[in-house]
Amino acid sequence: MPWFALFFLLGDLAVQYLKALPDTGQLIWIVVLALLSSIMRSWRILAFCLGFCWTAIFAQSILDDRLDTHLNGKVVIIKGIVADIPHYQTHKVRFDFIPLVEESRLPAKIRLNWYYPDQLLKAGQVWRLAVKLKTPHGYFNPGGFDYEKWLFSQRIGATGYVKSNVQADLLSSELYSINAWRQYMADRIDGWVTQGLARGVIKALAIGDRSDLNPGQWTVFRRTGTAHLIAISGLHIGLIAGVVYYLIWRSLLWVGLVSVSPQRIAIIASLTIALIYAALAGFSLPTQRALIMLCVIMLSLYWQRHVKKSQILAVALLSILLFDPLSVLSPGFWLSFLVVIVILIALSGDSKRRHYWAEASKVHVVTALGLLPVLALFFSGFSILAPFANLVAVPIITLLVVPLVFCAMLSMFLFPVLAGVLFTLLEHILAICWIFLEKLSAFKWSIWQTINIPVDTLILAGVGVFLLILPKGVPGRYLGVLMLLPVFFPRIQHVPPGEIRLTLLDVGQGLSVVVETMNHSLLFDAGARFSETSDMGRTVVLPYLQYRGLKQLDTVIISHGDNDHIGGIDAVLQAMPFGGVLSSVPKKLKRYKAQPCQAGQRWQWDEVSFKLLSPPSAAILNGENNRSCVLQIKTRQFQILLPGDIERAAEQWLLTYYQAELQADVLIAPHHGSKTSSSALFLKALNLDYVLIPAGYLNRYGFPHQAVLQRYQDLKIDWLTTGKAGAVVVKTNGKRMKIEASRKKAGHYWLN
Repeated sequence: MPWFALFFLLGDLAVQYLKALPDTGQLIWIVVLALLSSIMRSWRILAFCLGFCWTAIFAQSILDDRLDTHLNGKVVIIKGIVADIPHYQTHKVRFDFIPLVEESRLPAKIRLNWYYPDQLLKAGQVWRLAVKLKTPHGYFNPGGFDYEKWLFSQRIGATGYVKSNVQADLLSSELYSINAWRQYMADRIDGWVTQGLARGVIKALAIGDRSDLNPGQWTVFRRTGTAHLIAISGLHIGLIAGVVYYLIWRSLLWVGLVSVSPQRIAIIASLTIALIYAALAGFSLPTQRALIMLCVIMLSLYWQRHVKKSQILAVALLSILLFDPLSVLSPGFWLSFLVVIVILIALSGDSKRRHYWAEASKVHVVTALGLLPVLALFFSGFSILAPFANLVAVPIITLLVVPLVFCAMLSMFLFPVLAGVLFTLLEHILAICWIFLEKLSAFKWSIWQTINIPVDTLILAGVGVFLLILPKGVPGRYLGVLMLLPVFFPRIQHVPPGEIRLTLLDVGQGLSVVVETMNHSLLFDAGARFSETSDMGRTVVLPYLQYRGLKQLDTVIISHGDNDHIGGIDAVLQAMPFGGVLSSVPKKLKRYKAQPCQAGQRWQWDEVSFKLLSPPSAAILNGENNRSCVLQIKTRQFQILLPGDIERAAEQWLLTYYQAELQADVLIAPHHGSKTSSSALFLKALNLDYVLIPAGYLNRYGFPHQAVLQRYQDLKIDWLTTGKAGAVVVKTNGKRMKIEASRKKAGHYWLN
């Protein structure tokens, strides 16, 4: 069974590396191979083929359930159910919406935003809404969060927003669905608990809703490696089931009035409670795994059968992959299984008895070590203090907070006064625990940030971890330390002298460009800001800088003061050391001692020349767009022009003032490709090869404008748009220039 499950997993993983899913003919050949394998009793090949076929069919069914492209950008009236607890933010509410059966032309699940809602949404409500939809799409940047992959793995077939100018009608409310009950319990918790952190943690541990935790709190959990404690994990479900089992079993033995086996009654009761708890968590992946493993263990006790630990894991793995083969795309899948495997390997063959704290310390150190390659792969970093933080936090959360939360939830319905006492006690306990975690997270070295680590390095690190967690006495065990070192000191690919690496980031309808030379780096604009907790600097720019291993920014240029260019800069500059800041609106950046950018400023880095061509010192250009900072970059062979949001008037001034000097091989499209820019005279004078257009997917302005694209085509200029291509990377190397579109390079079959 373990080998069968492993090869089924390998078949599943093989599909995830395809650029396109296999067609029917190709699947038939794999089915034939599976039949031959079964005849020859080659079970491992059979398992691989079955995993491959099942995953491919499952993935294709989700792709087929996406929104039809002819509905992209159109307003439709739909009737459906709010599928989960809505997530309220400052000016909007985000929720999943399931269209009712009669809405057959729509996907089975849709993710919607409602900006400035005038009505209160609850899980289980049935609404008639006017919505504007589009096929699933997300920003795509190296080192960034792949939102499109997440939407695909969650089986969300469309995204969109509610049209506020059309009447929204609440038709009815479901009273008996799981999500309606979760919503009801969330509302009750909101009424009982006033302290923000406590409310967020209690809701996370009671019903799996973590939306009340803010980014600052998430940062503390991440830096201390304790984020797993605020999820309804296998540990928590096992704890509650174990307590229920023990209490009922001992109670029945004490009463002595039951003719049926007390153990069997206790098993049924504990499984029932575990099922209810998992349902309240929305049957998340960790709860699925825990529930399956618990069922195997309890049923083996029920029938008095001995089952090996490896068989329990294999059954859990196969069950999850059959139910949702796309779970392998989630970090939670790997973390949930690896935690169990690492602990089992580390404790196998170790019969020596230790004090509780010594045993707990070993488990936490081994777990942190075992998960290190996976954390480096998925999160580009890991907490160094995780073993110490968990040594204190795990007993508090698992042995004290979780049971109290469970008792408080039951008391809300039976003994309200007791519930109030328990919730107050929880607030005090969590406040004390939070002080400890905040102190730890304040250490600058609490988290080790990694850069883009090659696959071979991660595989080597995985082997090294396996060696290190083996029991004492295994030959060559400590060679694992040498295998782990490349993760801590990865190879950094430096730009050659005299060359550049320019990355036009995909920040939607906005602009952000990172320019690297051999020893220096520059940021030109930082995308938009959407709210106090959401901006492109935090979600796109910083992850990319960390991915590239950049420790500081030597120069930052903010072309002008529009939100889609300046909005994300605070998050970047507050998190990263920087040199000078230049801007056409220095007053908006006084806190960073910004200086005005003016025509004629120049500098040289690593044999690469940088020159500001605009704005002129005299105020002869009207409008903030036309006074954007315009940067020209020259390598040994190539020239690149970054013009911000200039329009025709500024383009004409550049042509008049610089004349023949104004040349470029690559142009970042002025003003996102609007029809008020990219004039024919300007484009002809530059003698361009490529235009890179920073424009959002299906943006409301219709950028790039069709007339502008026609000009590019007439002049035989190639172009790429970030909304369709993702981040675009330009690399120069001698007389060669290479332009890479991130989406095409990644080549995942789910990318739209």
